[in-house]
Amino acid sequence: MIHRIATARLTQLLGQFPAVALLGPRQVGKTTLALSLTSEVQHSPLYLDLELPSDRAKLADPELYLADYEDRLVILDEIHRLPGIFQTLRSLIDRRKRKGKRTNQFLLLGSASIDLLQQSAETLAGRIAYMELTPFLESEVIGSSPNAAQSLWVRGGFPDSFLAKTEVESFEWRAAFIQTYLEREVPSLGPRIPAETLHRFWQMLGHNQGQMLNAAQLAAGLGISGQTVGRYLDLMVDLLLVRRLQPWSSNVGKRLVRSPKIYVRDTGLLHTLLGIRDQETLLGHPIVGSSWEGMLVENILSTVPANTQAWFYRTSVGAEIDLVLETASNRRWAIEMKRSLSDPRPSKGFYIGCADIKANRQIVVYPGQESYKHDAKTEIMPIDVLLKQLRGTP
Repeated sequence: MIHRIATARLTQLLGQFPAVALLGPRQVGKTTLALSLTSEVQHSPLYLDLELPSDRAKLADPELYLADYEDRLVILDEIHRLPGIFQTLRSLIDRRKRKGKRTNQFLLLGSASIDLLQQSAETLAGRIAYMELTPFLESEVIGSSPNAAQSLWVRGGFPDSFLAKTEVESFEWRAAFIQTYLEREVPSLGPRIPAETLHRFWQMLGHNQGQMLNAAQLAAGLGISGQTVGRYLDLMVDLLLVRRLQPWSSNVGKRLVRSPKIYVRDTGLLHTLLGIRDQETLLGHPIVGSSWEGMLVENILSTVPANTQAWFYRTSVGAEIDLVLETASNRRWAIEMKRSLSDPRPSKGFYIGCADIKANRQIVVYPGQESYKHDAKTEIMPIDVLLKQLRGTP
């Protein structure tokens, strides 16, 4: 199974830009997706894994080496291992353009976003597009098995976890993934943070899934400073493992909260951090509602059109909207998430918030199968219907 929606989007970007950066955490399927494009291009791609010394050695003189592959898609995996190559890529792209030929196509794969974005944006401005590959989304797994949606929630969307033969194998894969990230991936990026400390920090974020960041509480629990909490959080966000959802900040004459909400992005990793091994345990755990909300947030924000902005809305007097989307056409969608089949009615605070921000649409997402109007302004619908509407498909 590969990311069907992502494949179409990546193919489109490669047809528009001479370079595309595909970002995503390790083991999410970036390499598999990149190599699946073989049938989409005229010649077989050149693939180099820059974690391998032998492949890095080939690029000792990148201009000389890559000049022989002007007519092929060049895939450079783990591009952050060779940050100095961006200048050469720009020269190769511009040289071909001056000759009036079709520019080189470079597909750059990376598992940490901030450094890669900064390095490439400074050098390849106007020549590169960015795309994030997330773990599997609900729209990609529906129909693959009778209980695909439930398995996706419990196991998360990393391919090896979702496709594991048993719940035990899935849980063990995720536990090993977490350990590898803490002991190998983080140190390889530079920060010298004790693995045990970072593991406790990650767990604490999980226990506070979907809650506003309380840096002082986290700092006290770990025996570190608030500034260090911020540095740890920046790292987890950079690794695309944690989402920091910012609060609405427009001046509407209200006392708004100013702390972001924090989510462990993949619910499978969240459950493993908290020792939740199966659906039965999850349904009886205090985190169940926040876990379900986090899964919906990831599916929605991974589907919204480009240039859509996202926030949550909360005031000190109780007005609250789980997710606010503002599209490029300045339309505002207010979304509340209710994990209830029998009573998915929105709260009073939701209506107040919708009036505050002047929402164009008011939507409640629930785990049912039918879509219907709750009142003149409020629609209740399952997540798959909302995702189709965000993609603009019938």
